[in-house]
Amino acid sequence: MKKLIIVLMTLSFTTFYSCDVDKTQDGELPTVDVDIDADAGELPKFDVDWMNVNVGTTTKTVTVPTVEIVMEEKEVEVPFINAQWPSEFDDVQEQTVMVEAEVTGNEHKIDIREIYAKGDKLIVISKLEKTDKDIGDKAMRVNDQVVINAPDLTVKHYIIGERPARGFNNSYTYVANKNKIEDKLKGAHKIFG
Repeated sequence: MKKLIIVLMTLSFTTFYSCDVDKTQDGELPTVDVDIDADAGELPKFDVDWMNVNVGTTTKTVTVPTVEIVMEEKEVEVPFINAQWPSEFDDVQEQTVMVEAEVTGNEHKIDIREIYAKGDKLIVISKLEKTDKDIGDKAMRVNDQVVINAPDLTVKHYIIGERPARGFNNSYTYVANKNKIEDKLKGAHKIFG
């Protein structure tokens, strides 16, 4: 009987070995008569406090998949504007004017419609239109470009259409229609469109 109690107590202590145990009452082993008559004993009582667990975040370096977009060069026809600038502009050179938008949901197309020169600025007016072709939750970039002989001027882009909800599109000014920028075009010279 004593061996059984010792085994039970050993198992109890082994089970609770990973926690904080505070003894709250002394125990007493049963008394045993030789004729195997035993008085009921009393096992010790314990309060068990399990470990405290705090959940938070930590920074680790892990390997994650990435998507790589490979750009390749192709020969395509792009509009070329050979503008004759006044003699005060002596640094005229060939340059590419490009507009770009990042879209989701449906494919879009973007076209440079008009270019104006005003003072030290080129004003580029483009139009962004949604097509019926669904692209799901993917993002895609659409662009258009023209090559122009022009001095090194500040280029200001206005895109007619709804601004797509992507951070990339914040570098351009979106307007509902051309009437919204008519005052910006007063005194400007149209050189394309």
